[in-house]
Amino acid sequence: LVTVSAVVVGAGLVVTACSSSPVKFGSAAIVGDQRISLATLDSEVTNLSQAVEQYKSTVQLSQEQQTQQTLTWLIRFKINDELARQAGITVSTAESQKALDEIYAAAKSSAQAQGIRNVTLDLILVANGIPPNLASEVGRYQAVDNKFAEQVNGGQEPTSAAAQSATTAKLNMARCRAAKVLSVQVNPQFRRFDYSQVAVVAAPGIVARPAGPAKAPSKSGLTPAC
Repeated sequence: LVTVSAVVVGAGLVVTACSSSPVKFGSAAIVGDQRISLATLDSEVTNLSQAVEQYKSTVQLSQEQQTQQTLTWLIRFKINDELARQAGITVSTAESQKALDEIYAAAKSSAQAQGIRNVTLDLILVANGIPPNLASEVGRYQAVDNKFAEQVNGGQEPTSAAAQSATTAKLNMARCRAAKVLSVQVNPQFRRFDYSQVAVVAAPGIVARPAGPAKAPSKSGLTPAC
């Protein structure tokens, strides 16, 4: 889940032109029959922004990046809930906390190896564009992934490289199917949803572009590949 390199390089998102997906007034995104309101997104972006300020010497995220990353995770949490529903997976609070602890331990070790000091859980979350107050959601997200991996690997945690590769492929396919069922729509104000990355990304630019004939906008990731 967590890529510690994000602590150093940030999210790398860029703001460009808008897409054209219809989304209900007052919504940042529609995920299945649920909506992520603009008020919810604004509140969570504020939480992330305040945390970024605390770690500004280590984490560099622009306001646009903070917004897109936050919305991405709010959508991902709902997609993983659908994945869990389809797979018949339930997780307890204790299992979610255990998964979160494991994420933190691994990311902390990696960050320290990069020479980063005072590696807190909040720092790891912020570096990945996640408001720290959503830590429990991150734990649940990872716990669902863990249980799915065991489910498709005969009830055991995959340990060999081959088993891990096969499990990852099955997990990606299951997440794709969950996202497909939910038919994610993102308010054009926040660009568009890319199913291949399971992320809110910048739309192809239409104002600032190289001279010459206009190229057709890329349709990569617009629809689920499953």
